[in-house]
Parts: sequence; structure tokens; C-alpha cells
Amino acid sequence: MLRCLVQEHPKLWDDLLGQAEFAYNSMTNRSTGKSSFSIVYTKLPNHTMDLAVLPKCSSKLAADFTVQFSSMLQEVREKLAKSNARYKEDANRNRRERNFKPGDFVMIRMRRERFPQAYKSKLSPRKIGPFAVLKQINPNAYVVDLPSHYNTSSTFNIGDLTVYHPPDAAPTNISSTDSDSLVGGGE
Repeated sequence: MLRCLVQEHPKLWDDLLGQAEFAYNSMTNRSTGKSSFSIVYTKLPNHTMDLAVLPKCSSKLAADFTVQFSSMLQEVREKLAKSNARYKEDANRNRRERNFKPGDFVMIRMRRERFPQAYKSKLSPRKIGPFAVLKQINPNAYVVDLPSHYNTSSTFNIGDLTVYHPPDAAPTNISSTDSDSLVGGGE
């Protein structure tokens, strides 16, 4: 948004930051159906073409205001609950529950923050292992039998663990006649 506002004058970004913030806070949010400004200040923002709004002090108005504000907050809560339910349903659509038992072998996903010394190149393996699971702390965390030379905690989130599938024990031999038939377009 800021890039669009500054256009040919990128060094004036700080002068236009207030404009960008006002525009962002005035936009309707997809989840709540209201702008951030209207949720916080209970009304839409005044623009330069609007006339100054003078407050009126009356107990009837104050009572109406509190009723209106309470109903608006309830409506926002309901819309957020619906949006969160929809987001959860979309996220869980392809999610599968994973559980490991002590003794199961797992592969560990390499992350720069966990294994900074192991990340030397783009061609480094993305997973290391297999390592045995020692125990389950909770459904989301497991202790793995990690060698001490990794210099990191042996507790991992389930998102960093995948099931280890050992390679097939049968030897794979490709003869020259098989490879020639594939190159020639044979089946």
C-alpha cells in the first residue's frame, strides 16, 4: 500500500505513512465485516468532506449509544467466530492426525533456527534421521534420541517429525535392454 502511495517519490514514505494507516484502518475487514476504525471508535471515520460532529449530551442518547455499541460488539464476535470456524475447517480439511509411540523411527525436518551449523548449502538434506522416539510429552511434542553432536534440544514439535519409511530391501537392477526400451519410447 505504501509503495502505491509514494510512487515516484520513495523518499517521502514517512510523510505518507499517516495516510496509509488511515486507509488501512478504514478498510472493511473480511472476518469482522467492519473496519478497525469503526470497531475501536464505534463509528466510521470522518473524512475531510464531512462536517464536524458535535456531541450531544443526553441520557437517552447515552443509553442508545451503549445499546448500539454492545450490539455491534456482539455482531463482531459472532462474525469472528464464524470466520474462525471456516478457517479451521479449511485448515483441517487435509490434515491427518499423527501419533508416534516410543521406539518408532522418525525423520526430523531441518530448520535454520534449530540447526544453524548444519545449513551450509541449498543442497543439504532437508530431513535428518532416522531417530527413535523416546517418549511423548503431549500430543504435540516428542523427545527423540538425538545424538549429542547436534547441540540442540531433543524435544521436537510434531510438525517437524515425519514417519521414517525404510528403503526397500530388494535390490534394484536396471539392465541395458530395459533402459534402451524406455529411451526408444517402448512401454
